[in-house]
Amino acid sequence: MWTFLAAEEPASLIVPDSVQKANLAEAVNKIVNMDFSTLFGSLIRESLWILVKVLIALAIYFIGRWLVRRFLRLIDVAMQHRNVDISLRSFTRNTVSAFFTLLLILIVVSTLGVNVTSLIAVASAATLAIGMALSGTAQNFAGGVMILLMKPYRIGDYISAQGQSGTVRDIKLFSTVIATADNQTIYIPNNSIATAIIDNYSTSETRRVDWTVGISYGDDVDVARKAVLSMLAADPRVLPDPAPVVWVAALADSSVNLSIRAWVKNADYWNVFFEHNEQFYKELPKAGINFPFPQMDVHLTKE
Repeated sequence: MWTFLAAEEPASLIVPDSVQKANLAEAVNKIVNMDFSTLFGSLIRESLWILVKVLIALAIYFIGRWLVRRFLRLIDVAMQHRNVDISLRSFTRNTVSAFFTLLLILIVVSTLGVNVTSLIAVASAATLAIGMALSGTAQNFAGGVMILLMKPYRIGDYISAQGQSGTVRDIKLFSTVIATADNQTIYIPNNSIATAIIDNYSTSETRRVDWTVGISYGDDVDVARKAVLSMLAADPRVLPDPAPVVWVAALADSSVNLSIRAWVKNADYWNVFFEHNEQFYKELPKAGINFPFPQMDVHLTKE
């Protein structure tokens, strides 16, 4: 039995010469009798149809982009007429733009003949996987919505949050853009800033300026107070109500620390702060007020 199988198996794999010749003749006959004019005509028709679909898709894309821009302008005008907050206008514009751009891309892809249903299913599965990997992105979007609802700050406000200080330039879908005093652009994720402690210096029209000035022990506090108040009274940016005050804040190791407080408009805060710092340094010595240096009294005893 083993000898019979060994002999029969190779024989079944051998194709007779007559069959091979017949197959070769049939293949050659097909190539010789091929209608190249019909083939080229079909290729040309298919190429033209693909070109037409591409041109239609491009036309839909550019017309759609134009329509989206026009629609966004109409939204801006409508919200501006209704005095909608600028932060909400920016966020709404970005959201609507992203939605219609995605819709336009789906229409263009469908025009090219791609099965959009299958594409959406694949995209949904991919979005779910990416969303699980990038859950922070969804949290940032939710944080942006919370910022717009709670309004802890608006575009144009000067804030301090997450260790950064600057003017809010834009509230995007996933981040807040602030510009620092030295013109750096900082992007803070909305999720982190929405749950952080925020110092908003622009919510009130006025702001208090505080200085701490140390004078020497033995100097007349009343003279120092009068000199400081006269400097502040001569500055029109310092508000008369509430009136500026000068108090003795602390009796430090080598100085008597004066706490000086004055109210100004928000826009004048830093200019008043720095300019009067310099003015105190220049003018107080003319009134007989000295600025002490740290010192230590050493007593020697003779044994």
